[in-house]
Amino acid sequence: MAAAGSAGPEPMPSYAQLVQRGWGSALAAARGCADCGWGLARRGLAEHAHLAPPELLLLALGALGWTVLRSAATSRLFRPLAKRCRLQPRDAAKMPESAWKFLFYLGAWSYSTYLLFGTDYPFFHDPPSVFYDWKTGMAVPRDIAVAYLLQGSFYGHSIYATLYLDAWRKDSVVMLVHHVVTLVLIVSSYAFRYHKVGILVLFLHDISDVQLEFTKLNVYFKSRGGAHHRLHALAADLGCLSFCLSWFWFRLYWFPLKVLYATSYCSLRSVPDIPFYFFFNVLLLLLTLMNLYWFLYIVAFAAKVLTGQVRELKDVREYDTAEAPSPKPRKADPQHRLPKDQRCRCRNEGCAIEQEQKRETVSSNNEQNYEKTREARNPTYALSDGPTGKARSYGTDGRSTGGLSLIS
Repeated sequence: MAAAGSAGPEPMPSYAQLVQRGWGSALAAARGCADCGWGLARRGLAEHAHLAPPELLLLALGALGWTVLRSAATSRLFRPLAKRCRLQPRDAAKMPESAWKFLFYLGAWSYSTYLLFGTDYPFFHDPPSVFYDWKTGMAVPRDIAVAYLLQGSFYGHSIYATLYLDAWRKDSVVMLVHHVVTLVLIVSSYAFRYHKVGILVLFLHDISDVQLEFTKLNVYFKSRGGAHHRLHALAADLGCLSFCLSWFWFRLYWFPLKVLYATSYCSLRSVPDIPFYFFFNVLLLLLTLMNLYWFLYIVAFAAKVLTGQVRELKDVREYDTAEAPSPKPRKADPQHRLPKDQRCRCRNEGCAIEQEQKRETVSSNNEQNYEKTREARNPTYALSDGPTGKARSYGTDGRSTGGLSLIS
C-alpha cells in the first residue's frame, strides 16, 4: 500500500483528466479481474465487510428515534410557531418539513466541517489520502463513527419520511432512489472501512440542503400576518443565489474532481486489489447523475426568472394545485361507521326506497305512454286566433284543448 508522498497533496485534476484517468483505471481493473463474479463478491464480503449486528440495531433504533423526534417537533414546535407567526395556510403546511430538514442538515454539515477543518484529517485538501494506509477491519475513529451513525439513521428515517411524511413532489421518486443509494453507501463504506471518503462525500452534499431549506423557510415567512416582510424576502433571494452557486461548486465541481477522482483512480494506486471497486464507483457515479438531474431544475428555474416568467421564488419541483396528484381513497374512519344493526336497517330501508323509486318511474312511464297514445288517436291542430298571432288548439272532435302556441 502506498503512503502519503513527501511532495505534498496532489493537485486537483481537470474534468478531462478525471475522465481519462478514471476510465483508464476502470478498464484496466476490469481486464485484470479474471475471477470477477458472484463468487468473488461473496468472498469479498466475508473477508472485508465488518459490521456487527449491534451496530445495525443501533442504526435502526436511530432511524426510529429520528421519526419520533420529528413527530414531536412538528406537533409541539413547528406547527405552533407557524400558527403564532400567522403564516398562510399553504405555507404553514409546508414549513414543518423545511424546518426539520434545515435543523438537521445545519447540524450535520457543521459537524462535517469541524471534522475536515477543525481536526488533523487531511481529506479535503488531499483527497487521495483517504486511501493511504487502508486495511481490512481498521478501526474507525469515534468522531467519524458518530457522524456515520447520525447520517445513516437519518437517511433510514428519510426513506420512510419521503413515502409517508413529506409533500409529494415531481422528483420524489428520484429523491427516494437518492436516499436508498446514500444509505447503501453509508452502511457499506463503514463496513469496508471507506469512512474517510464518506465524510468528504457528506460534507460536499449537506451544504446545498442547508441553503435550500433556509431559502424555503424565508419564502414561507416573507408573507405572513397580512403583511410583506422585506427582510425575509431579501434573505430568500440571497439564499436562492447561494444555493445555485453552491450546488454547482460543491456537487458538480468539487465532488467529481475530489471524490470520483480519488475513488476511481487514486484508490487503485494505493490499494491495487481494493475490494468492491466497481460497486462503490457505480453508486458514486449514480449520485453524480442525480446531482445533474436536479441541476436541470435549478437551470430551468433560473431561466424562468431571467425571462420574467417567474417573479417570486418557488420550488419548481412542487405540484401546482391544479396538477397535484389526487390522494388515494381512504376507508371510512371507524368512529364514523354505524353499528351493524343500523347498517342492516339502512340497507333494508335503502332497498325499500329504491323499489319505491322504481314503481314511481314505471308509473310515470305509463302515464307518458297513455298521453302519446291519446294524442295519436286524437291529434290537435293549431289554428290562428286572429291577427295577434296566437292560436288555439282543437282536437279532431272539434273541442278546444285550451292550449296556446305561437305560429311561425
